[in-house]
Amino acid sequence: MVLSQKVAPLFEFTTDKPLLPRQKYVMSQSYPIIQLHDLQFRPYLQAAEIQKRVQELGSELKQQYAGQNPLFLGVLNGAFVFAADLIRACDFECEVSFIKLSSYRGTRSTGNVATLIGLEQSIEGRHLIIVEDIVDSGKTMHSLLPDLKAMGIASAAICTLLVKPDAMQYDLNVQYVGFEIPSKFVVGYGLDYNQLGRNLPDIYQLVK
Repeated sequence: MVLSQKVAPLFEFTTDKPLLPRQKYVMSQSYPIIQLHDLQFRPYLQAAEIQKRVQELGSELKQQYAGQNPLFLGVLNGAFVFAADLIRACDFECEVSFIKLSSYRGTRSTGNVATLIGLEQSIEGRHLIIVEDIVDSGKTMHSLLPDLKAMGIASAAICTLLVKPDAMQYDLNVQYVGFEIPSKFVVGYGLDYNQLGRNLPDIYQLVK
């Protein structure tokens, strides 16, 4: 994959323990097409498949972070469902906080990232696990990581439910990935289209 920009990762954990393989997307045919605002969406990832992968991610994170009391940093609003399920899948001591960033309006990334809600606690010396719903261009994480580094953290890793490799514009080291998907707009399981669709237990893909 050729990226438009190459940015070296700021932090990276290494481990001798093998991680589970990244999962490809799975198409669902059991649910009907749905309408959100002016657009239609078809079934894409079923809730059972999502939950299975979340449990696997919890096991991967335990291999690296057990005994280190990491801080899970959930990115609102889209990651709130994933973050809640992921934390419960992590059978080790940890803490949770949230930050609100945005680079989306409608179905497109604006390319601009705004920090709306910041951290209210010191994260100096902490191991962070940044929980994202989806990594698209990588702009959001590219903008966030230097700010976290300036706060004196020990390390940072990105854990995202979805990633779009073909849309990536920055050479981010995304250590923990639920599913790699094509560059098509998706909703459900916390992801929205203009605030609708977050409550869907499955993930749906835009019909074009």
